[in-house]
Amino acid sequence: MDMKQISSLLAAVVLLCGGGMTNGQESEFFKATKIKAEQGDAVAQIDLGWMYYEGDGVPKDYVEAAKWFRKAAEQGNDSAQAVLGEMYRKGEGVPQDYAEAVKWFRKAAKQGDAIAQGALGGMYYSGEGVPQNYEEAVKWYRKAAEQGDAKAQLGLGLMYYLGKGVPQDYGEAVKWYRKAAEQGHASAQGLLGVMYHKGDGVPQDYAEATKWYRKAAEQGHDLAQYNLGYMYHNGEGVPKNYVEAAKWTRKAAEQGHADAQNRLGYMYDEGQGVPKNFIESYAWSLLAKANGIEESSEVISNYEKVFTAEAIEKGQARAAELHRLIEQKSAE
Repeated sequence: MDMKQISSLLAAVVLLCGGGMTNGQESEFFKATKIKAEQGDAVAQIDLGWMYYEGDGVPKDYVEAAKWFRKAAEQGNDSAQAVLGEMYRKGEGVPQDYAEAVKWFRKAAKQGDAIAQGALGGMYYSGEGVPQNYEEAVKWYRKAAEQGDAKAQLGLGLMYYLGKGVPQDYGEAVKWYRKAAEQGHASAQGLLGVMYHKGDGVPQDYAEATKWYRKAAEQGHDLAQYNLGYMYHNGEGVPKNYVEAAKWTRKAAEQGHADAQNRLGYMYDEGQGVPKNFIESYAWSLLAKANGIEESSEVISNYEKVFTAEAIEKGQARAAELHRLIEQKSAE
Protein backbone atom coordinates (compact mmCIF):
# COMPACT_ATOMS: atom_id res chain seq x y z
CA MET A 1 0.00 0.00 0.00
CA ASP A 2 1.59 3.28 -1.09
CA MET A 3 0.26 6.04 1.11
CA LYS A 4 2.58 8.59 -0.51
CA GLN A 5 0.97 7.98 -3.88
CA ILE A 6 -2.44 8.88 -2.48
CA SER A 7 -0.95 11.79 -0.50
CA SER A 8 0.54 13.22 -3.68
CA LEU A 9 -2.86 13.01 -5.35
CA LEU A 10 -4.45 14.88 -2.48
CA ALA A 11 -1.69 17.50 -2.51
CA ALA A 12 -2.40 18.12 -6.19
CA VAL A 13 -6.10 18.56 -5.43
CA VAL A 14 -5.32 21.01 -2.63
CA LEU A 15 -3.03 22.99 -4.88
CA LEU A 16 -5.68 23.16 -7.58
CA CYS A 17 -8.24 24.31 -5.05
CA GLY A 18 -6.03 26.89 -3.42
CA GLY A 19 -2.33 26.72 -4.15
CA GLY A 20 -0.17 29.14 -2.23
CA MET A 21 -2.78 29.68 0.50
CA THR A 22 -1.90 31.59 3.65
CA ASN A 23 -2.58 30.05 7.06
CA GLY A 24 -5.81 32.02 7.28
CA GLN A 25 -6.91 30.80 3.87
CA GLU A 26 -6.00 27.25 4.84
CA SER A 27 -8.24 27.64 7.87
CA GLU A 28 -11.07 28.84 5.66
CA PHE A 29 -10.49 25.93 3.29
CA PHE A 30 -10.56 23.54 6.25
CA LYS A 31 -13.80 25.03 7.55
CA ALA A 32 -15.46 24.82 4.14
CA THR A 33 -14.27 21.23 3.69
CA LYS A 34 -15.55 20.24 7.13
CA ILE A 35 -18.99 21.70 6.42
CA LYS A 36 -19.24 19.66 3.21
CA ALA A 37 -17.92 16.56 4.98
CA GLU A 38 -20.49 16.89 7.76
CA GLN A 39 -23.17 17.14 5.09
CA GLY A 40 -22.10 13.73 3.81
CA ASP A 41 -19.94 14.73 0.83
CA ALA A 42 -17.61 11.73 0.40
CA VAL A 43 -14.91 13.66 -1.47
CA ALA A 44 -14.85 16.30 1.28
CA GLN A 45 -14.68 13.55 3.89
CA ILE A 46 -11.59 12.13 2.17
CA ASP A 47 -10.03 15.59 1.88
CA LEU A 48 -10.73 16.22 5.56
CA GLY A 49 -9.27 12.85 6.45
CA TRP A 50 -6.07 13.73 4.63
CA MET A 51 -5.91 17.15 6.27
CA TYR A 52 -5.97 15.47 9.68
CA TYR A 53 -3.57 12.75 8.52
CA GLU A 54 -1.01 15.20 7.16
CA GLY A 55 -1.59 18.00 9.68
CA ASP A 56 -2.55 20.32 6.84
CA GLY A 57 -4.29 23.41 8.29
CA VAL A 58 -5.14 21.49 11.46
CA PRO A 59 -3.08 19.58 14.07
CA LYS A 60 -2.17 16.08 12.88
CA ASP A 61 -4.65 13.59 14.29
CA TYR A 62 -4.77 10.01 13.02
CA VAL A 63 -7.90 9.22 15.03
CA GLU A 64 -9.82 12.04 13.34
CA ALA A 65 -8.32 11.06 9.99
CA ALA A 66 -9.56 7.49 10.40
CA LYS A 67 -12.98 8.76 11.43
CA TRP A 68 -13.44 10.76 8.23
CA PHE A 69 -11.94 8.12 5.97
CA ARG A 70 -14.39 5.66 7.53
CA LYS A 71 -17.37 7.90 6.75
CA ALA A 72 -16.35 8.05 3.08
CA ALA A 73 -15.50 4.34 3.05
CA GLU A 74 -18.93 3.44 4.41
CA GLN A 75 -20.43 5.34 1.47
CA GLY A 76 -18.56 2.96 -0.81
CA ASN A 77 -15.69 5.25 -1.83
CA ASP A 78 -12.90 2.91 -2.93
CA SER A 79 -10.03 5.34 -2.25
CA ALA A 80 -11.23 5.86 1.32
CA GLN A 81 -11.64 2.12 1.78
CA ALA A 82 -8.08 1.56 0.62
CA VAL A 83 -6.68 4.20 2.97
CA LEU A 84 -8.73 2.94 5.91
CA GLY A 85 -7.39 -0.55 5.23
CA GLU A 86 -3.87 0.80 5.36
CA MET A 87 -4.54 2.56 8.65
CA TYR A 88 -5.74 -0.73 10.13
CA ARG A 89 -2.69 -2.48 8.72
CA LYS A 90 -0.32 0.01 10.33
CA GLY A 91 -2.37 0.75 13.45
CA GLU A 92 -2.66 4.46 12.74
CA GLY A 93 -5.63 6.07 14.50
CA VAL A 94 -7.15 2.65 15.07
CA PRO A 95 -5.90 -0.53 16.80
CA GLN A 96 -3.76 -2.55 14.41
CA ASP A 97 -6.02 -5.21 12.95
CA TYR A 98 -4.94 -7.16 9.87
CA ALA A 99 -8.34 -8.81 9.42
CA GLU A 100 -10.02 -5.40 9.37
CA ALA A 101 -7.36 -4.17 6.96
CA VAL A 102 -8.11 -7.06 4.63
CA LYS A 103 -11.85 -6.32 4.87
CA TRP A 104 -11.41 -2.75 3.64
CA PHE A 105 -8.75 -3.62 1.08
CA ARG A 106 -11.09 -6.24 -0.36
CA LYS A 107 -14.00 -3.81 -0.62
CA ALA A 108 -11.84 -1.35 -2.55
CA ALA A 109 -10.12 -4.06 -4.59
CA LYS A 110 -13.44 -5.44 -5.80
CA GLN A 111 -14.24 -1.98 -7.12
CA GLY A 112 -11.02 -2.05 -9.13
CA ASP A 113 -8.83 0.12 -6.90
CA ALA A 114 -5.29 -0.81 -7.96
CA ILE A 115 -3.61 0.24 -4.73
CA ALA A 116 -6.03 -1.86 -2.69
CA GLN A 117 -5.59 -4.82 -5.05
CA GLY A 118 -1.84 -4.68 -4.61
CA ALA A 119 -2.20 -4.32 -0.84
CA LEU A 120 -4.58 -7.29 -0.72
CA GLY A 121 -2.03 -9.29 -2.69
CA GLY A 122 0.55 -8.38 -0.07
CA MET A 123 -1.70 -9.56 2.74
CA TYR A 124 -2.19 -12.93 1.05
CA TYR A 125 1.56 -13.18 0.44
CA SER A 126 2.42 -12.56 4.09
CA GLY A 127 -0.60 -14.32 5.57
CA GLU A 128 -1.66 -11.23 7.52
CA GLY A 129 -5.40 -11.16 8.23
CA VAL A 130 -5.95 -14.12 5.89
CA PRO A 131 -4.41 -17.57 5.53
CA GLN A 132 -1.24 -17.34 3.45
CA ASN A 133 -2.10 -18.10 -0.16
CA TYR A 134 0.40 -17.42 -2.92
CA GLU A 135 -2.11 -18.08 -5.70
CA GLU A 136 -4.43 -15.42 -4.28
CA ALA A 137 -1.47 -13.09 -3.86
CA VAL A 138 -0.60 -13.52 -7.53
CA LYS A 139 -4.23 -12.98 -8.55
CA TRP A 140 -4.46 -9.61 -6.79
CA TYR A 141 -0.94 -8.50 -7.68
CA ARG A 142 -1.75 -9.19 -11.32
CA LYS A 143 -4.99 -7.17 -11.25
CA ALA A 144 -3.13 -4.18 -9.84
CA ALA A 145 -0.05 -4.69 -12.02
CA GLU A 146 -2.14 -4.73 -15.18
CA GLN A 147 -3.49 -1.33 -14.13
CA GLY A 148 0.06 -0.04 -13.96
CA ASP A 149 0.63 -0.11 -10.20
CA ALA A 150 4.43 -0.22 -9.84
CA LYS A 151 4.47 -1.80 -6.38
CA ALA A 152 2.20 -4.62 -7.58
CA GLN A 153 4.33 -5.06 -10.69
CA LEU A 154 7.33 -5.56 -8.44
CA GLY A 155 5.34 -8.01 -6.29
CA LEU A 156 4.25 -10.00 -9.32
CA GLY A 157 7.81 -10.05 -10.62
CA LEU A 158 9.00 -11.45 -7.30
CA MET A 159 6.37 -14.19 -7.43
CA TYR A 160 7.63 -15.25 -10.85
CA TYR A 161 11.24 -15.05 -9.68
CA LEU A 162 10.56 -17.18 -6.60
CA GLY A 163 8.06 -19.49 -8.29
CA LYS A 164 5.41 -18.83 -5.65
CA GLY A 165 1.82 -19.08 -6.85
CA VAL A 166 3.07 -19.39 -10.43
CA PRO A 167 5.70 -21.54 -12.16
CA GLN A 168 9.15 -20.00 -11.75
CA ASP A 169 9.87 -17.88 -14.82
CA TYR A 170 12.79 -15.45 -14.84
CA GLY A 171 11.66 -13.94 -18.16
CA GLU A 172 8.30 -13.00 -16.64
CA ALA A 173 10.07 -11.70 -13.54
CA VAL A 174 12.19 -9.42 -15.73
CA LYS A 175 9.10 -8.26 -17.63
CA TRP A 176 7.33 -7.09 -14.49
CA TYR A 177 10.46 -5.72 -12.83
CA ARG A 178 11.06 -3.65 -15.95
CA LYS A 179 7.54 -2.22 -15.95
CA ALA A 180 7.97 -1.07 -12.35
CA ALA A 181 11.55 0.07 -12.91
CA GLU A 182 10.56 2.24 -15.84
CA GLN A 183 8.12 3.99 -13.51
CA GLY A 184 11.03 4.83 -11.22
CA HIS A 185 10.45 2.18 -8.54
CA ALA A 186 13.85 1.91 -6.84
CA SER A 187 13.56 -1.68 -5.60
CA ALA A 188 12.47 -2.84 -9.06
CA GLN A 189 15.38 -1.00 -10.64
CA GLY A 190 17.78 -2.67 -8.25
CA LEU A 191 16.33 -6.13 -8.91
CA LEU A 192 16.37 -5.59 -12.65
CA GLY A 193 20.05 -4.77 -12.25
CA VAL A 194 20.55 -8.09 -10.45
CA MET A 195 18.85 -9.95 -13.32
CA TYR A 196 21.21 -8.37 -15.85
CA HIS A 197 24.19 -8.95 -13.56
CA LYS A 198 23.41 -12.66 -13.18
CA GLY A 199 21.94 -13.22 -16.63
CA ASP A 200 18.62 -14.45 -15.23
CA GLY A 201 15.82 -14.04 -17.79
CA VAL A 202 18.00 -11.76 -19.93
CA PRO A 203 21.44 -12.06 -21.50
CA GLN A 204 24.11 -11.21 -18.94
CA ASP A 205 25.05 -7.56 -19.40
CA TYR A 206 27.19 -5.81 -16.79
CA ALA A 207 26.75 -2.37 -18.36
CA GLU A 208 22.96 -2.72 -18.23
CA ALA A 209 23.19 -4.04 -14.68
CA THR A 210 25.24 -1.01 -13.69
CA LYS A 211 22.72 1.31 -15.35
CA TRP A 212 19.85 -0.03 -13.26
CA TYR A 213 21.89 -0.24 -10.08
CA ARG A 214 22.78 3.42 -10.53
CA LYS A 215 19.16 4.50 -11.01
CA ALA A 216 18.17 2.78 -7.78
CA ALA A 217 21.31 3.84 -5.91
CA GLU A 218 20.69 7.49 -6.73
CA GLN A 219 17.29 7.14 -5.07
CA GLY A 220 18.99 5.94 -1.90
CA HIS A 221 18.38 2.20 -2.28
CA ASP A 222 21.01 0.59 -0.04
CA LEU A 223 21.33 -2.77 -1.80
CA ALA A 224 21.71 -1.04 -5.17
CA GLN A 225 24.35 1.25 -3.68
CA TYR A 226 26.22 -1.79 -2.42
CA ASN A 227 25.94 -3.51 -5.80
CA LEU A 228 27.06 -0.39 -7.66
CA GLY A 229 30.05 -0.21 -5.36
CA TYR A 230 30.77 -3.84 -6.22
CA MET A 231 30.68 -3.06 -9.95
CA TYR A 232 33.20 -0.25 -9.52
CA HIS A 233 35.35 -2.38 -7.22
CA ASN A 234 35.58 -5.21 -9.74
CA GLY A 235 35.39 -3.20 -12.96
CA GLU A 236 32.20 -4.88 -14.16
CA GLY A 237 30.18 -2.70 -16.54
CA VAL A 238 32.32 0.31 -15.62
CA PRO A 239 36.08 0.92 -15.42
CA LYS A 240 37.51 -0.22 -12.11
CA ASN A 241 37.49 2.73 -9.74
CA TYR A 242 38.13 2.20 -6.05
CA VAL A 243 37.19 5.78 -5.15
CA GLU A 244 33.74 5.34 -6.69
CA ALA A 245 33.52 1.89 -5.14
CA ALA A 246 34.21 3.32 -1.69
CA LYS A 247 31.74 6.18 -2.26
CA TRP A 248 28.80 3.89 -3.04
CA THR A 249 29.78 1.26 -0.50
CA ARG A 250 29.87 3.94 2.19
CA LYS A 251 26.41 5.19 1.24
CA ALA A 252 25.01 1.69 1.77
CA ALA A 253 27.06 1.10 4.93
CA GLU A 254 25.78 4.34 6.45
CA GLN A 255 22.23 3.05 5.94
CA GLY A 256 23.08 -0.04 7.98
CA HIS A 257 23.73 -2.47 5.11
CA ALA A 258 25.82 -5.17 6.80
CA ASP A 259 27.65 -6.47 3.71
CA ALA A 260 28.56 -2.92 2.76
CA GLN A 261 29.92 -2.32 6.25
CA ASN A 262 32.03 -5.44 5.93
CA ARG A 263 33.36 -4.41 2.52
CA LEU A 264 34.08 -0.87 3.67
CA GLY A 265 36.09 -2.28 6.56
CA TYR A 266 38.10 -4.30 4.05
CA MET A 267 38.66 -1.24 1.86
CA TYR A 268 40.02 0.74 4.82
CA ASP A 269 42.29 -2.18 5.65
CA GLU A 270 43.65 -2.28 2.09
CA GLY A 271 43.51 1.46 1.38
CA GLN A 272 41.24 0.93 -1.61
CA GLY A 273 39.58 4.21 -2.56
CA VAL A 274 40.13 5.53 0.96
CA PRO A 275 43.25 6.24 3.02
CA LYS A 276 44.42 3.11 4.80
CA ASN A 277 43.06 3.31 8.35
CA PHE A 278 43.09 0.28 10.61
CA ILE A 279 40.96 1.87 13.34
CA GLU A 280 38.28 2.74 10.80
CA SER A 281 38.53 -0.75 9.32
CA TYR A 282 38.16 -2.29 12.76
CA ALA A 283 35.15 -0.10 13.57
CA TRP A 284 33.26 -0.97 10.37
CA SER A 285 34.10 -4.64 10.86
CA LEU A 286 32.65 -4.50 14.37
CA LEU A 287 29.42 -3.05 12.96
CA ALA A 288 29.27 -5.71 10.26
CA LYS A 289 29.70 -8.48 12.82
CA ALA A 290 27.01 -6.95 15.04
CA ASN A 291 24.72 -7.04 12.00
CA GLY A 292 25.33 -10.73 11.37
CA ILE A 293 28.38 -10.88 9.08
CA GLU A 294 30.39 -13.69 10.64
CA GLU A 295 33.34 -13.37 8.29
CA SER A 296 34.13 -10.07 10.04
CA SER A 297 35.05 -12.08 13.14
CA GLU A 298 38.40 -13.14 11.69
CA VAL A 299 39.28 -9.56 10.73
CA ILE A 300 38.34 -8.35 14.20
CA SER A 301 40.34 -11.14 15.84
CA ASN A 302 43.42 -10.32 13.76
CA TYR A 303 43.24 -6.66 14.73
CA GLU A 304 42.77 -7.44 18.41
CA LYS A 305 45.89 -9.63 18.37
CA VAL A 306 48.08 -6.71 17.32
CA PHE A 307 46.20 -3.64 18.61
CA THR A 308 47.06 -2.03 21.91
CA ALA A 309 44.30 -1.77 24.49
CA GLU A 310 44.09 1.92 23.64
CA ALA A 311 43.60 1.18 19.91
CA ILE A 312 40.90 -1.39 20.66
CA GLU A 313 39.09 1.11 22.86
CA LYS A 314 39.38 3.78 20.18
CA GLY A 315 38.01 1.45 17.50
CA GLN A 316 35.12 0.37 19.69
CA ALA A 317 34.29 4.00 20.45
CA ARG A 318 34.34 4.78 16.73
CA ALA A 319 32.01 1.83 16.03
CA ALA A 320 29.62 3.10 18.70
CA GLU A 321 29.72 6.57 17.15
CA LEU A 322 29.00 5.16 13.67
CA HIS A 323 26.12 3.14 15.08
CA ARG A 324 24.59 6.26 16.63
CA LEU A 325 24.93 8.16 13.36
CA ILE A 326 23.27 5.33 11.43
CA GLU A 327 20.42 5.15 13.95
CA GLN A 328 19.91 8.91 13.73
CA LYS A 329 19.85 8.78 9.94
CA SER A 330 17.33 5.94 9.87
CA ALA A 331 15.05 7.86 12.22
CA GLU A 332 14.97 10.93 9.97
